[in-house]
Amino acid sequence: MTHTTTIPTSFIFRDDHLELLNQQKLPHRVEYLQLYSLKEFYDAIVTLKVRGAPAIGITAAYGLALSMNRYDTGCLAEFMGKFKEDKDYLFSSRPTAVNLGWALDSLQNAIERAQSVNEAKTILLHSAIHLHAEDEVTCRKIGEYGLQLLNDKSTIMTICNAGSIATSKYGTALAPFHLGSEQGKTFHVYACETRPVFQGSRLTTWELQQSGVNVTLIADSMAAHTIKEKNVEAVIVGADRIAANGDTANKIGTSMLAILCNHYDIPFYVAAPSSTFDITLPSGSSIPIEERAPEELTEINGHRIPPRDTLVYNPAFDVTPHELITGIITEKGILTPSYDESIRKVISQS
Repeated sequence: MTHTTTIPTSFIFRDDHLELLNQQKLPHRVEYLQLYSLKEFYDAIVTLKVRGAPAIGITAAYGLALSMNRYDTGCLAEFMGKFKEDKDYLFSSRPTAVNLGWALDSLQNAIERAQSVNEAKTILLHSAIHLHAEDEVTCRKIGEYGLQLLNDKSTIMTICNAGSIATSKYGTALAPFHLGSEQGKTFHVYACETRPVFQGSRLTTWELQQSGVNVTLIADSMAAHTIKEKNVEAVIVGADRIAANGDTANKIGTSMLAILCNHYDIPFYVAAPSSTFDITLPSGSSIPIEERAPEELTEINGHRIPPRDTLVYNPAFDVTPHELITGIITEKGILTPSYDESIRKVISQS
């Protein structure tokens, strides 16, 4: 039985700008920003108005393509120099999510054979649109594979927001819930609030409610108790970067859930597109971990919580070792240990 659901989307491309869902305003206000300039795109990424590795990459691709389309020169060499400058600028916005660099590199590869500035401009826009459409197809496939894994399970836990507003549509970790809702399958999702900036509380709960999914919010520190008392059957999370051995960087708090799954003997799944794999890194110890402003931890809605001059450590991500991961769900299939072998076979050679 198919159900009608409302799955939110992150962005809408217009001819000369991108309409971007401002995730800083959710869940109390649904606001779409109009992004035109390169700086507006950069600021949207840095300030988390857009977040989620695939959505960041696609937003950056549109920003670079639109910026270069406004650049007024007939000299191809000059155009390519400006392209590299703008690309490097956008790349510096978020260092951990590999999809950002992957999307920008895709645009660079696409225009290497351009014979004129006009041809390069056309290719850039078409490439950004293609990445957008391709990601939606990819996420649906991830959702279908995820539904296979969760077929006999209904009570699931997640952290952060790896959903439709973190991608083009459907999401990664949340894709099975959106698709399941469309198909009439019932899930009960326990969403960790995801401190310090509450992506789980603000975004995941809102998004799943839009799709008609039964979602319950918990504090991150309640995870162990909830798994035990509510008979959680699996945990599924997204990823910002996956090393060649399967070590996975995701939102801070993810490795804690993996350790709990190991203790309670329930599966721990990672859902991510093949573009999230960074096979140039042998292990997670090589993944750069972004540290963000202390105010994210010391303030809530502008109100200070701890005493002044309190020291703060605010890493945005942690790395889950591959031996704690039951399976990695991609658009190309479900990867299982040994990850050195399955990643090399499915991801590296495709």
